[in-house]
Amino acid sequence: MNGAHDCGGMMGFGPVVAEANEPVFHEAWEARMFALMSAVGDVGGWTLDEDRAACEAMEPGHYITSSYYEHWLSGLERLLQTHGLASAEEIASCIASAPSRPVTPTAADAVWPAVTAAGSYERRTGGQPLFRPGDRVRTRHLNPAHHTRLPRYLRGHEGEILACHGAHVFPDSNSRGLGEDPRFLYTVRFRASDIWGNGAPDLIHADLWEPYLEAC
Repeated sequence: MNGAHDCGGMMGFGPVVAEANEPVFHEAWEARMFALMSAVGDVGGWTLDEDRAACEAMEPGHYITSSYYEHWLSGLERLLQTHGLASAEEIASCIASAPSRPVTPTAADAVWPAVTAAGSYERRTGGQPLFRPGDRVRTRHLNPAHHTRLPRYLRGHEGEILACHGAHVFPDSNSRGLGEDPRFLYTVRFRASDIWGNGAPDLIHADLWEPYLEAC
């Protein structure tokens, strides 16, 4: 979606300042939020893509003025309500009744390995990739109202296929509860000067799904 989270290349946010000796958590509540997400996992049966979409659905003004773990909290509250596990009133009062249906969350010590293990989102498919290394492609000029992993600043630009990584869960479908719909995933190389102008000498590499691309 074209939300406040998709701010790559936008001006006005000031420089990115690296914090010396930055702690893992800046406040105690952030550590509790991390622990809560580890404990809850996918208690409602949602996917990582649904989780990301829920965080992105935050009110734009609130999103850009809040911290990373506030995005997590907002997303979790939305998912609990969407999946019928807690009402807005229960969340506000911090008092929950019994869930309306049985839930079986992923064990806490298995949550992060399940979503970060190499190949965990790769899937077998009987099709063949449309593109090969060396092919010139153009990203589609999309304006989806749903979650997507095609950054706004790359839309409508030409690049070169560097590698095909096989078929992976397609987030645009999976985030909406429409199934995994595996699609081929590619590393695409862009010239920064084509994206930003001003003779930028660098290269940009992005991992993009096949539905985002078309042949030049």
